[in-house]
Amino acid sequence: MSALPDRSALAVGDVVAESSFGLTRDNLVRYAGASGDFNPIHYRDDVAASVGLPGVLAHGMLTMGFAVQPVVEWLGGDSGRILDYQVRFTRPVVVDPETGAVVSVSAKVGALDDAGVRIDLTVSCNGQTVLGKAQAVVALPA
Repeated sequence: MSALPDRSALAVGDVVAESSFGLTRDNLVRYAGASGDFNPIHYRDDVAASVGLPGVLAHGMLTMGFAVQPVVEWLGGDSGRILDYQVRFTRPVVVDPETGAVVSVSAKVGALDDAGVRIDLTVSCNGQTVLGKAQAVVALPA
């Protein structure tokens, strides 16, 4: 693990991490196997269309996992420093059968207090926000 970020050097508004993650239909099938979530809207276009969706959707928990990964990396891989992590699902991630999808994440310091450092995440796909009020509270030494 790398050194932890220096809390005293942080200020509200600082961007602490940015990353993008490519998703393919293969990723969705593998995630379905790992999670046990075999809802066909995650791998069958016909089923997705039959329920009014614009296409096959990435699993919400997979998107949520991608979104926090830059924070984990910023913490030197120490995911145990994440005290709280919450998101609101605002828009699905549609995964094209040929081009896939790219989820982009920007992590910014939202607040510093005794409870920890709140990291606000901006999570988007195709220029549209897919997770709202995405926030992680992390513990850093004073």
